[in-house]
Amino acid sequence: LEALAYQVRHSGTDKKWEELSSLLQNQGEMFDAHGHRRKLVIFTEHRDTLRYLEDRVRSLLGKPEAVVTIQGSMGRDDRRKAQELFTQNKEVEILIATDAAGEGINLQRAHLMVNYDLPWNPNRIEQRFGRIHRIGQTEVCHLWNLVAEETREGEVFKRLFEKIEEERRALGNGVFDILGKLFRDRPLRELLIEAIRYGDRPDVKARLVQAVDNLADRKRCGDLLEERALARDTMDATRVQKVREEMERAAARRLQPHFIAAFFLEALHRLGGAVREREAKRFEVTHVPLVIRSRDRVIGHGNPVLDRYERITFEKDLISVLGQPLAAFVCPGHPLLDSTIDLVLERYRDLFKRGAILINPSDPSDDVRVLFYLEHSIVDARSDVSGDRRVVSRQIHFVEINREGFSHVAGFAPYLDYRPLEEEERPLIARVLEDQWLREDLESRVNDHAVAHLVPRHLSEVRARREEIVDKTIQAVKDRLGKEINYWDHRAEDLRAQEQAGRTPRLNSAKARQRADELAARLQKRIADLEQERHLSALPPVVVGGALIVPMGLLKHLSGTTDQDERALETARIEQLAMDAVMDMERQLGFEPHDVSAERCGYDIESRILGTGRLRFIEVKGRHSEGRTITVTKNEIVTALNRPDDFILAIVQVDGDRAEPPRYVQRPFTKEPDFGVTSVNYDISELLARSEPPQ
Repeated sequence: LEALAYQVRHSGTDKKWEELSSLLQNQGEMFDAHGHRRKLVIFTEHRDTLRYLEDRVRSLLGKPEAVVTIQGSMGRDDRRKAQELFTQNKEVEILIATDAAGEGINLQRAHLMVNYDLPWNPNRIEQRFGRIHRIGQTEVCHLWNLVAEETREGEVFKRLFEKIEEERRALGNGVFDILGKLFRDRPLRELLIEAIRYGDRPDVKARLVQAVDNLADRKRCGDLLEERALARDTMDATRVQKVREEMERAAARRLQPHFIAAFFLEALHRLGGAVREREAKRFEVTHVPLVIRSRDRVIGHGNPVLDRYERITFEKDLISVLGQPLAAFVCPGHPLLDSTIDLVLERYRDLFKRGAILINPSDPSDDVRVLFYLEHSIVDARSDVSGDRRVVSRQIHFVEINREGFSHVAGFAPYLDYRPLEEEERPLIARVLEDQWLREDLESRVNDHAVAHLVPRHLSEVRARREEIVDKTIQAVKDRLGKEINYWDHRAEDLRAQEQAGRTPRLNSAKARQRADELAARLQKRIADLEQERHLSALPPVVVGGALIVPMGLLKHLSGTTDQDERALETARIEQLAMDAVMDMERQLGFEPHDVSAERCGYDIESRILGTGRLRFIEVKGRHSEGRTITVTKNEIVTALNRPDDFILAIVQVDGDRAEPPRYVQRPFTKEPDFGVTSVNYDISELLARSEPPQ
């Protein structure tokens, strides 16, 4: 055998490589419509084979930089870097990997895969294909298995893949996800060994074919697909509606993607980066400055920050676009965004403590307030590498306090409706800044309010959610590791019996027993770690920054506008008439409206569509019949863009004490304002031309 192997090695002829080379050069799926090579993943069993293929593929392509590898001896950071290069660097075309990339790594940027070697464990075949064939993949996935057909091993694999293909056509692509479970009762390895030992005998060959057919028949595949389906927990209709309403509120109020996109693009530019829009809301980052990459090496713990990104996006729906490169989803948690935020905070954190003066243009009163920005964290009993308790939940809160000492929660992002103080307005409020109450210990009062109201609510929310997750995880861990422990216990006893009978199995019983003991210790440690996750405690709230909020009513009063009070009263009267008109209209239409204007959430009325769990978000604009413009805040515009199908701009014209019937404008806005814009004026006649009667 050694002589034959040596002869084959030095013959210069490698049939398997020739087949792969032909695939790479001649297979149509390997190239897009413009002739550019598509991304491809090649899996192999052994590190030596990987190195062999790495040399040959690089020589074939003539571009050493076009190939990256992942194999078991690489550290976790190197593996993540190879994954990111393959995903985001358009110069990298082929990833060659052992099964070190078969689990836990997302290679969805590719939809082509070659199994150069096939493992004898079907779970590993399933895991390999799962790297590209996963939720969110927009392209049709293609998999080539290189099998030596005229071998006993090849005959079994060939029959297996033929049978799987038959069931795929009948049951769908999900059969690839249950490949490992097909061999739960009869291991594939046993079939292959039997084929190698006795495959020349016609009766054995027929029995093996029948065994494969039985294992992969349609009923069995269908049963396994049903078993794999998610657990069917039941909820009554009322609970379903409440959950849906909460999801719709969260979607309407989200800061992602609009504000994060505006922040990141501006911050990257100021830090020396270069980015340009390639497709609608999809960007190419042509240069990530060294200062951001260096910061990631200090604070990062996941994928590395690359020096360039072929595509990024801030909207989840635009990650995968047919015919375009897969985009990196830049959101909280992505190292590129986290490093940028950390740098900006380091450079400008002192501004939070110094505070700011903001104007509330929609407040006609003279009630000056101080807005505080607090962070609050919940930790469990685990410790991180530095010995600190692990943070499992962090929330941001905004609390306002006025002259009388009354404090209240100010909403989820109240600052979005405020604008900066202009220089010519600063002298007007000089006396306001000298008020004695602003020199008192307001921070302590706000902390007391947070401890009494915000912290208990945050802790109870996290505790309820954490208990459920820990219980389910413990059950899953016991089930998975328990099966492995039982297997190795049984294997150790079986091997010991063989040893006592005078045989010498390839694996000795001591090794099998050691494996069982290691798994048992691992199970105990994992359960102990999970139990630590139950022990939650709340850290003290931390005041990060603050701002003085000056209402527009006070500013106009200080500027000497004599008719300010009358105008404020008139504005409030018109707005109330408009609100009443829209609320009445919603009830007539069969909906259940609620006034949420005090919460400053980007709309004035939340109208429930009874029996569905769906909501209508209505922003009400009341104007005198002679009015020409409508002012809309950035917060209101972004909320409309977040929920374009559910947001309504209601316009009510008021003449004296009579409000005209409301007019509804669907999809009133097409794009968010620029970075520094806080509000936009719209022509009322143009909006009315696009309006419709309420429905």
